[in-house]
Amino acid sequence: MHMLYNSPSFIVVQFDVPVEQLRRDGRDLPALQRGGFEIVDKFSRKEIFIEGALAQQFQEGVEALIEQEPSEEELDDFIERYANMGQQPVVMH
Repeated sequence: MHMLYNSPSFIVVQFDVPVEQLRRDGRDLPALQRGGFEIVDKFSRKEIFIEGALAQQFQEGVEALIEQEPSEEELDDFIERYANMGQQPVVMH
């Protein structure tokens, strides 16, 4: 788990989970990475976990945006597009 971004509006955390694979002959294959991103909208108090193709799209978008040296507002605007899909309320334990 890696916190990638923390602004007054959003938190973005990356989760990487190694997945071990076995060949049919029982030998290990190189581990794959599986995971995604959790995006928390601090104002709406909702979160979303994205993985797979959507997580890849998010990562590529962030990388392209960072090359342009964006402001915090520009990063928040990009993240908001994904955060708006969140329906899960944030619950404190």
